[in-house]
Amino acid sequence: MSLPADQHADGSDPARQTRRYDSPVRRAQTAQTRERIVAAGTALVHSFPTWDWRGLTFRAVAERAGVSKRTVHRYFATEGELHDAILRNLEKEAGVVYEGLDLDNLADTAAGGLATLDRFAASPGLSGEAVEPTLAADRRRREALARAVAPPTAEWTDTQRRMAAAILDILWTGHVYERLVTAWKLDLDAATGAVTWALDLLADGIREDHRPQPRPPAR
Repeated sequence: MSLPADQHADGSDPARQTRRYDSPVRRAQTAQTRERIVAAGTALVHSFPTWDWRGLTFRAVAERAGVSKRTVHRYFATEGELHDAILRNLEKEAGVVYEGLDLDNLADTAAGGLATLDRFAASPGLSGEAVEPTLAADRRRREALARAVAPPTAEWTDTQRRMAAAILDILWTGHVYERLVTAWKLDLDAATGAVTWALDLLADGIREDHRPQPRPPAR
């Protein structure tokens, strides 16, 4: 006698087994494992002597997390996806949120990111060869800054808007922060204050329609 399609030979209900497999406990365990992997990758980035992420491999993260390389693969199809998840976790640590960035919250957002630079082994201005996730983060920030300057610069040319967003972006970099600390001997709070002061002044200038102008080099 054949069994109903919805019943195993032992009389169990396969749908019920699927529900048990996808239980809240299992989902919680899955989330915890993913968080453990991302946390391990984040810790590795903090320990790197430069900003070069080529050492942030599946194997290195797996060893740090105490899981198999196959387990890391189960959660992230590519190293690019893994890097992006770690990068977003670093942004979360720093309180950096690009969504909703505008001229009013720009200085505070930048200050949050700069305040975390001393938690990394790498010098703020040192950079190895950038990998895709780092470039993607930079692209997200550039796009966020372009959106932030757009409303008060509707009458500006595209070049003027790009000039304004570009200067805001440059001020928000580790290179500027490091120069303030090393060359100008400012402490970390003073360096952050200098950057946010300049960002606020530029934001006010943008709101007040002080437009940057292309200028040919002096001859």
